Amino acid sequence: MHWAELIIDKRKIVVGVILAIAVICIFLMQGVSVNYNMVDYLPEDAGSTIALDVLDNEYPGGVPNARVMVYNVTIPEALELKEKISEVEGVNEVLWLDDAVSLEVPIETLDADVVDDYYIDETALFTLTLDEVTGRDAVKKVKAVVGEDSAMSGQTVSSAFSGDTLGSDLQKILIIAFPVILIILLFTTRSWFEPILFLFTIGVAMVINMGTNIMFGEISFVTKGIASLLQLAIAIDYAIFLLHRFGEYTAKGMAVKEAMKTAMQKSLTSIWASGLTAAMGFVALTVMRLKIGPDIGWVMVKAILISLICVFTLLPALTVLCHKLIEKTEHRPLTPDFKKISKLIRKYCVPCLVIMLVILVPSVLAVTNNSYVYFDIFNDQRTIIGQDTTAIKEKFGDFSSLVLMVENGNAAYEKQVLTEIEDIAIVTGVLSYSKTVGSEIPEEYVPPDTLSKLVSDNYTRYVITVDSTLEAPESFAAIETLRAIGEKYYPGNWYLAGEIANAYDMKTCVKEDDILVNLIAVGSIFLVLMLVFRSVSIPVILVIVIEAAIWINCGVPYFMGDQMFYITRMVIFALQLGATVDYGILFMSRYLENRREFGKKESLENTVSTASISILTSAAILFASGLILALISSNALLSEVGLFIGRGALLSIIGVLFVLPALLMIFDKLIEKTTLHAKFAPDNTKGVGL
Repeated sequence: MHWAELIIDKRKIVVGVILAIAVICIFLMQGVSVNYNMVDYLPEDAGSTIALDVLDNEYPGGVPNARVMVYNVTIPEALELKEKISEVEGVNEVLWLDDAVSLEVPIETLDADVVDDYYIDETALFTLTLDEVTGRDAVKKVKAVVGEDSAMSGQTVSSAFSGDTLGSDLQKILIIAFPVILIILLFTTRSWFEPILFLFTIGVAMVINMGTNIMFGEISFVTKGIASLLQLAIAIDYAIFLLHRFGEYTAKGMAVKEAMKTAMQKSLTSIWASGLTAAMGFVALTVMRLKIGPDIGWVMVKAILISLICVFTLLPALTVLCHKLIEKTEHRPLTPDFKKISKLIRKYCVPCLVIMLVILVPSVLAVTNNSYVYFDIFNDQRTIIGQDTTAIKEKFGDFSSLVLMVENGNAAYEKQVLTEIEDIAIVTGVLSYSKTVGSEIPEEYVPPDTLSKLVSDNYTRYVITVDSTLEAPESFAAIETLRAIGEKYYPGNWYLAGEIANAYDMKTCVKEDDILVNLIAVGSIFLVLMLVFRSVSIPVILVIVIEAAIWINCGVPYFMGDQMFYITRMVIFALQLGATVDYGILFMSRYLENRREFGKKESLENTVSTASISILTSAAILFASGLILALISSNALLSEVGLFIGRGALLSIIGVLFVLPALLMIFDKLIEKTTLHAKFAPDNTKGVGL
């Protein structure tokens, strides 16, 4: 029995089995944890990652990773608050003014520069080291201790906030996305009921994908935030293509079961080819050393595979079961006739190609000169955390902490290291044994609590405070200087940890990943296209069109004067190519079919008039999905990814409908000669046929 026949004949069993799997996955979803700590996605061999492991083993605290600003407190009240904060589970360490100077003397006699780092106008600033595992829970407890009118900032604080908002954001996004996509589908399908089948099928695939993420144990917040929406936007194409084929065969008078079996067989190659090209874009992300790439990549590859299986099992079974309802809810076409539009596109496609080339050159230069953000992904002024961060910055300035650990036992070196650290322009404070206690004082005379913060069994550490933003050029320059100091005095036996060190390593890592990811994405999709079309020229043309749209998309921030997350750039380069090359595949497939019967002008016009609806439907869904993510998400990175997805869909559709036709007209003969069994009809058009 043929596979399509088996699915249709056993349709009730098929529906029951898949729905049962979906129900199981609803429960499995609860066991998938979400990781908000970007540090965990750095390579294991990154310097800052190794340093954190050493720090955790040597010291009870870690690197300071949060700041708390409390208004209207006296010094005794601040000391009392410090004690209460330190008692919160998940708070490993609290540093304040009393750790830098002695408060047994009047504050007026102390160094004003040191005091101003911790206490200004009855406003106290505490520096916290929150535990990596329980730190997110500790944020709420600390907030309860210091009061709601206080301000908190730091990567751990921001990730805690994102954890609280991601679930509600995702719920809002899907609640809005489903009806919006439903409306788009109602305009482009032949039945009022068909869109419900589409959304139900892909909805089930989404649930199964989310539940089967249990195999990974945990996923990143980026994956959690974009995976379901992307799956919905990308995979709904497969359902549309299948039911369009089914509609064509029923319109010819075929029986429902036979029409569906035929549609499944005839559309198998094209739909799986579309799925494979989309998957290849995400496979490219899996080779990234930055582990957030594989995290997104494998979840999305699985999402596409599950969606394809559901489209070829659940959707056909449901369609046959509900075919009478589909027939009863049929309606006249609600989309315009594209015949007149096709003539205009054919007439003006070459000027569109010229315009694209003119825009492309500065866009490529813009992408290479964009201002990128590598690590600081939570600081968004739309959020409470972003506003708190600004408030702290305005009162106490920029701030970040670093920890340099060096081998114990050389007091002279320790003094020299301290001097060189303090000479770094952005360093505003250093806590170390040689400074806070004095290297001339034996360790046995130092209180254990003080000693344990500065010296371990193997290392002495310098807790360094810098007055700079996380990813400023001077911050990265300071990392290079500190690493050079460590290597100068303690070759191979020093470690540097902290958020700026993490950001520096992430910048290095993603730049190393960039070229490889792009080459794999382009190369693998090129290979798939070459096998599908059995052509050398067609993959080149399609990839050029979509790549041009990608470069223009990623060049926009430069002209807008905005920064761009580098992770967004890498995801979009892979995602937009894999997701929107489908438009080109559909357009090219129809053009080749027409070209066997007509000249290139007629073929082009026929292709535009027949393929535009399907392409526009797909692009509109991806555009709407991206826009909803951009507008609803309270996370700056996810919001930006959504914006680029939406704009990328728009640019890709412009490229396919207005630029690709010009390339087909210009390279018509080349396509015929480099495509196996093309067999184009004779064409008397001269030039490009305009």
